[in-house]
Amino acid sequence: MSAEQTLAEPDTAALWAALERHLPAAVRLRHEIHSAPEVSGAEQGTRDRIAAALPAQMTRADVAGTGAVLRLGGEGPAIGIRGELDALPVTETTGVEWASAVEGVMHACGHDVHMAALVAVSHAVAEAGPPVPLLAVLQPREETYPSGAEDIMASGLLARQGCAAMVGAHLQPTLGRDVVACVPGGVNAAADEFVIEVTGSPGHAAYPHLAEDPVLATAQVVVALQTVVSRRVDPMRAAVLGVSSMEAGRAANVIPGSARVTGTLRALDSETRALLRTQLQEVAVGVAAAHGCSAEVTVTSGEPVLENDPALAVRAQRQLAGLGFELSDSLRSLGADDFSFYGAQAPSLMMFVGTGAAAGLHTSDFLPGDDDVRRVAQAMLAGYLAAAELIREG
Repeated sequence: MSAEQTLAEPDTAALWAALERHLPAAVRLRHEIHSAPEVSGAEQGTRDRIAAALPAQMTRADVAGTGAVLRLGGEGPAIGIRGELDALPVTETTGVEWASAVEGVMHACGHDVHMAALVAVSHAVAEAGPPVPLLAVLQPREETYPSGAEDIMASGLLARQGCAAMVGAHLQPTLGRDVVACVPGGVNAAADEFVIEVTGSPGHAAYPHLAEDPVLATAQVVVALQTVVSRRVDPMRAAVLGVSSMEAGRAANVIPGSARVTGTLRALDSETRALLRTQLQEVAVGVAAAHGCSAEVTVTSGEPVLENDPALAVRAQRQLAGLGFELSDSLRSLGADDFSFYGAQAPSLMMFVGTGAAAGLHTSDFLPGDDDVRRVAQAMLAGYLAAAELIREG
């Protein structure tokens, strides 16, 4: 395909009509994927099943262990659309005929819907003719560390493929049906995990004055950390510093030598993220020292802030409105998604597609309807057309 053909005006009517024709097969594929889930890092079967369902003319390159990127179209800048491969270690309770046949594993986050929608969009673009080359990014390990998206970026494959924009769509049960959030700017938080090891000196519980109690010190550290967001972070900026687990000792009459807490840091901007890290260190070390103990803080960096490119978001909003979707401009959360790593290379857009479902993400009874395949596919194709418009404008 020549550069002129690559940047041709898309036949949008043909694209939308082709999408409708490929949706029934995508729904059947969704059932297959849902019944055979694979956890993070073990998604080879899912990857190969999706790759086989994509248009035959797409060229494949495996990446990130259990992932793959498949290309449709000729030379020139390309648009990536992500589909997450992994399921969760959750026991399904939906009771549908096509429920998970794998004990203790379930597609409880909608990834089965996302993958099926990506296949339908790929077939529609192949049938109508790609105005811009399409990359179907089959990403592993969205649910765990190490991040599949980060590994794909580190491989350099998307750069070599000329990826000029990335598009994603994720189901969101807090939004009503036919509602899509397509918001410019930060929409998901940067997320880090931390561990605090507090060390004292052990002793008999009957003689606390002869010991340095790490349990007491740790309790005070946890309480003091709750003031960081309320007293150190600008109240106009969103942030979370949360302690999620505490471990110390085993016997009722023994003061242990150490205690351990773990938790998460979340922020919607890099400055607040850095502030949380600094305050975590200072508070933990200082409060522990005030109680005769020492503290060692370890922070594991997670996803950066997920920033939607404003120009891409505005163009996608026009596409979505033309399809009859209600647009939500309020959905921002301190949840995290490693889709954010793609934005470091190219303009990216993550849309949230409402299901109106009562069950929440990551629960055993989360079951989006088959019609959600259509809505997610429409959002993905709207994002693809928006990105194609942006690329044509240079």
